[in-house]
Amino acid sequence: MEPDHANKPKPKLSNTHSKFIACKLYISETRNALAVDTIERASKTDAQVVIVSQLGDYHYNRIRYTLVSYIADNTSTGEVIYSPIRKVLLAMIEAAFSTIDLRSHSGTHPRMGVVDDLSFHPLGKATMEDAASLAKQVASDIGNGLQVPVFLYAAAHPTGKSAGAIRRGLAYYQPNHEGNQWSGSMLPDVLPVKPDVGPTHVSHERGATTVGVTPWIEGYNIPVLSKDVATVRRITRSVSGRGGGLPTVQALALFHGDDCTEIACLLDPDHVSSYQVQTVVEQIAGEQGLEVEQGYSTDITKDTLLDKYFKIACIDN
Repeated sequence: MEPDHANKPKPKLSNTHSKFIACKLYISETRNALAVDTIERASKTDAQVVIVSQLGDYHYNRIRYTLVSYIADNTSTGEVIYSPIRKVLLAMIEAAFSTIDLRSHSGTHPRMGVVDDLSFHPLGKATMEDAASLAKQVASDIGNGLQVPVFLYAAAHPTGKSAGAIRRGLAYYQPNHEGNQWSGSMLPDVLPVKPDVGPTHVSHERGATTVGVTPWIEGYNIPVLSKDVATVRRITRSVSGRGGGLPTVQALALFHGDDCTEIACLLDPDHVSSYQVQTVVEQIAGEQGLEVEQGYSTDITKDTLLDKYFKIACIDN
């Protein structure tokens, strides 16, 4: 069956636009078909906003949507004044909150909220400042509008604080249930760290979220055929930039099924390739006597983002 947008007239996208934005929206749910359907219906409220890729994982119980649209700015101030992606993101977030209760959620991927993260990435002639301006508007929609605590990171944060530093301060990476699961609400009623936007009080149904801005990053997951999560975590630290491994690589070891632990990586493709990550993991795991399968990309490449967007959105020449 063709997607809904295939049979609907599309508003014209002016070819005068040169600035574009990508947003990865991470939602803590993929097993609930009704919730996923409601969220995806909300994404179709503007044909000039396109989901160029999505990935859901049953074990992680998490789904990621990558949306792309244009941004328009005020040439005198450089401030982002409009992007249709803002309204679509808000519609998707509201749909998620209306259909998902964090208290009954569990999965093998860390999370602290129903809407766990939004990462913005400038495309075309858009700058990091453009992306940060838009990200802060969306953060305000969530924090001040929906009354959900929001933590800003990277270029959206005044000092460039990393997402990892924020999460470590909130015990984000520590499983709170047997079997290396995150289950139910994991945050206290009152946050120990003041959020950048929104209340300090946490709704256990919704949790909190992070919003950040970085250059484009790609996901790459490597299955290690072992239940020994502690050993795979030591391998993961050796691979990650923070652990003295490959620069710019962020990595987590996550239980994935009955006999597998995945090393889930985020990497800057301009500095480190997935081949390099795969090679290092295979080498270190081999020294531990562990078998490693071929990894898989969880994103499309930066070069294909706008190509796919233009194929779906309609351009007015």
